[in-house]
Amino acid sequence: MRFRAGVAAIWACAVALGGCGDGETADGAGGGGAAGTGGATASATAAPGATSTASTGGDQGGGGAANDCPRARVEVPGGEVLNVRPDPSTQGAPVGTLASGTIVDVVAEVTGESVDGNDVWFSISYGSLSGYISSAFATCTTDLPPEPPDGYYLPLHCGVSATITQGNNGSTSHNGPTSQYAFDLGLGLGTEILAMADGTVAFIYDQTGPGDPCYGGGGSECVAYANYVVLRHGDDTMTAYKHLNEVLVAVGDTVGRGDVVGLSGSTGWSTGRHLHIVREEDCGSASCTSIPLSFVDFPSNGGVPQTGDVVTSGNCP
Repeated sequence: MRFRAGVAAIWACAVALGGCGDGETADGAGGGGAAGTGGATASATAAPGATSTASTGGDQGGGGAANDCPRARVEVPGGEVLNVRPDPSTQGAPVGTLASGTIVDVVAEVTGESVDGNDVWFSISYGSLSGYISSAFATCTTDLPPEPPDGYYLPLHCGVSATITQGNNGSTSHNGPTSQYAFDLGLGLGTEILAMADGTVAFIYDQTGPGDPCYGGGGSECVAYANYVVLRHGDDTMTAYKHLNEVLVAVGDTVGRGDVVGLSGSTGWSTGRHLHIVREEDCGSASCTSIPLSFVDFPSNGGVPQTGDVVTSGNCP
């Protein structure tokens, strides 16, 4: 696979809240990057003249995938993500993004805009995300996507304890669609944060450092400046780890449960050192609708700790 910096660029930078930090993207087609916060996906409507190449002969929006191409694997340079477009061209604003190595279902192969001499696009489905990706940056595969996790574990080293300073539906901030099911863990600065389940790094933000106004926490003006890691899992959901002091992984990295993804801190909109964790739908953006999260290693209340509970990690090798 050859990658060219000057291609009508199909990939985009992975950044905070679904946008490149200063509004720029790597695709030069306008509107690059992930869909905005909440990122509902657009319907896959083909550009005029797009032609299906699916073996079943269906039209490009709903035709079946070729028998020898049931799925496609995303292949972009390290640290980049692939834009998912609403039609087989670079003209429409992306409806989401995919990390390198992600395996998606192929609904159909269609002819669209030529990218680096390749005019074949895949109509894809991935969880709640659907749209088109250029085959210049994805290859057919019969490999199956990763198995769903056997459960989620606390994001701390084996035997380490912490207090839940705010649980689900909290009175302070855990009461909106993206944080209703979140947890805050009170942690000292620089505590190693572990993956709660096997996954792939889908998004990071790591631009807030020492000396920045929001490095030690701040008010609502700091909402976009929390360092974070978002992992994509085999059950078509994601987990987010926010307010990090330091990010230790890159987009596209494969991580196992228990691998270190960052160090705790108080970056962004934060009033004290803590880790904010949340499980969310995979909408193709860094911040999506939160969904219930329970922990295998918390035996009470169905695995769902409440504000004030002390939890001890069973995230052991």
